[in-house]
Amino acid sequence: MTINKELNGSELTIGLVGRLDTATSPQLEEEIKAIGSDVNKLVFDMKELEYISSAGLRVLLSAQKMMKNQGSMVLRNVAESINEILEVTGFIDILTIE
Repeated sequence: MTINKELNGSELTIGLVGRLDTATSPQLEEEIKAIGSDVNKLVFDMKELEYISSAGLRVLLSAQKMMKNQGSMVLRNVAESINEILEVTGFIDILTIE
């Protein structure tokens, strides 16, 4: 998986490319832990994300919990296949999707 980051003021966009699974989720988790308190909006651009596992969902959930304390988090450009996983797991009701 490739992680592309772009900081625009207090908004951080993280673009995910490839597969977010057990092997790659620790990499994303480290990126999220490094987010400073000056970021008040976290955007995950998922247009190039091909797959997400339960480990990836857990990382997104922990990111949302962290961002509730300092702002907001949204998922953008969610592919239909990823959206189906979010629906089946109930995450569609927990995460904000644009």
